[in-house]
Amino acid sequence: MAKFESAFSDYHKALYGISCSSGTNALILALRACNIGKGDEVIIPEFTMIATAWAVTIAGARPVFVDCGNDLNIDVSLIEGKITKRTRAIIPVHVYGRVCDIDAINQIAHDYNLYVIEDSCEAHGTKVRGDIACFSLFANKIITAGEGGICITNDKRLAKQIRHLSSMAFDNIHSFLHKKLSYNFRFTALQAAVALGQIERIDQFLEYRKKLEKWYDEELRDVRGVITMPKRDVVWHYDLLCDKRDDLVKYLKEQGIETRVYFKPMSAQPMYFDESYLALKAWEYAKCGLYLPTHTCLTKNDVDYIINEIKQFYS
Repeated sequence: MAKFESAFSDYHKALYGISCSSGTNALILALRACNIGKGDEVIIPEFTMIATAWAVTIAGARPVFVDCGNDLNIDVSLIEGKITKRTRAIIPVHVYGRVCDIDAINQIAHDYNLYVIEDSCEAHGTKVRGDIACFSLFANKIITAGEGGICITNDKRLAKQIRHLSSMAFDNIHSFLHKKLSYNFRFTALQAAVALGQIERIDQFLEYRKKLEKWYDEELRDVRGVITMPKRDVVWHYDLLCDKRDDLVKYLKEQGIETRVYFKPMSAQPMYFDESYLALKAWEYAKCGLYLPTHTCLTKNDVDYIINEIKQFYS
């Protein structure tokens, strides 16, 4: 366990790494370590996977949503307008591997005395630049243990709190007197061994995924009906915008090609519903975006097959 945590944090230029049972739980632990809970507000993107919002709700706070920009990441220019006296943190999400404007977000956080908790679940290989960065080790992530997560930070106090909260808040002598409500979010040694073996190859993984991005870009950028998206700092999935998205998804499935559609806005989710989501940029992207197979077992022939079937659909 310690070897994996050390290897992961070292690679990401952080002093401390604390593993846990999922990326969602990494976010919950980060929020709790920052003493964020009932009565507090946390700013998060409209365009994200719902686990980001759920982590805030489960921690007892209220998620406040900010629309996305053209890169799908949180629109930094809209953040200040959502800050209130109850705001305690900002959670920027590096959507599909595109790194947010962390310098600008850190400046806002500094001005308003807020924490910055990075949701880096889709951006393995990016260093921590906020207070804490949270990563997922789920089966579809660049580094995977089947399931799991890890928080990295340069703050010793926060690291100590995260570890304490992740393992039942035991005291140093295991007295079975627990002074705070905590969790059993522990990572297993078996999972750590699986993930550790991949850390040694992460540069190879990242390089190959960049190659996949290049192959897709070169052939899809001029296809009528397809809009390629800005480059990714880390290639988690290759995403694009397309006409007749749902018909394309159905067609590709018939050809044996699996795809995933874009996230829905948080305000479209039943537990956070606000009909104003229909006017958001996040909704416009959600209606026409999808991502294509992107993993290190894909060959050039596989990518060519996927590209040719997309071209066939739009021909």
